[in-house]
Amino acid sequence: MTSTRDLALLPKAHLHLHFTGSMRVSTLADLAATHGIRLPSALLDDDPLHVPSTERGWFRFQRLYDAARACVRSEADMRRIVAEAAQDDAAEGSGRLELQVDPTSYAPFVGGLTPALEIVLDAARQASADTGVDVGVIVAASRMRHPLEARTLARLAAHHAGDGPGQVVGFGLSNDERRGETAEFAHAFAIARAAGLASVPHGGELLGPAHVEDVVDHLRPDRLGHGVRSAEDPRVLERVVAGGVALEVCPASNVSLGVYASADEVPLRALVEAGATVALGADDPLLFRSRLLDQYVIARDAHGFSDDELADLARASVRASRAADDVRARLLSGVDAWLAA
Repeated sequence: MTSTRDLALLPKAHLHLHFTGSMRVSTLADLAATHGIRLPSALLDDDPLHVPSTERGWFRFQRLYDAARACVRSEADMRRIVAEAAQDDAAEGSGRLELQVDPTSYAPFVGGLTPALEIVLDAARQASADTGVDVGVIVAASRMRHPLEARTLARLAAHHAGDGPGQVVGFGLSNDERRGETAEFAHAFAIARAAGLASVPHGGELLGPAHVEDVVDHLRPDRLGHGVRSAEDPRVLERVVAGGVALEVCPASNVSLGVYASADEVPLRALVEAGATVALGADDPLLFRSRLLDQYVIARDAHGFSDDELADLARASVRASRAADDVRARLLSGVDAWLAA
């Protein structure tokens, strides 16, 4: 049966969204004007970024991302980004957002790492109250920096651990998967896990199944940022499924970063049919020009997912979240109501 219901009304959780990358283009233009910064035209035009999945392609993506991040220079800027991310999610049926941030970049403008994180957490509490979207925060370290910095961030994240709005729910590891030794970040993830935080590193997007195993072995993920390349090795995918590792799949991002040539090549159905828990995410809408709702449209239009299957994806996102039990129950009953309508 074809899908006809309004996907914006389908209650869902959004588990893969980066702080800077969540920005509206209009907000980025405002911030650049405020701070007197000239931006590359690629950040302000209407076209989604398209780069090859090579180191050169990643360098172009990273250079644009860094240019956008350089426009975030005050507490007010940071609060605006969180508030708007929650507003945009609310408009698309998201009842739970787990926003990923590395506070390192913003620390110089607000007096240090701790104030930078606490601003985001406070803004998340306020945004939750204002929009009805339950906003938790994931603190992410970078593969491009020393693993000791990751331990510092893990301790900071642990200090703010909880499952309520404006609390830290997980610890991540982002940036170019080809950089850094995964095993060297294991200590940071152990610190985070001991505090009850979800382990949510990136893996298996730019690199294949062997990298997925490397991340699973050393970082013991509860969720894997992307993980789509596990579909290339049935044994690795079976291991992911058996381990209960949820996959945060971001189809538009995969296409923009050249991992797949088109949305219909993303192995979404193969992952679902193998029994994987899949939560759709937007990753960096600022660059990819594709928000959370668009990922559900891709599942419907490019992969032929029915309403029942789309509802299952939404349920999976809620169950893979770190939302409190009452929030989960409310969203899951909302999914049932959407199907019954």
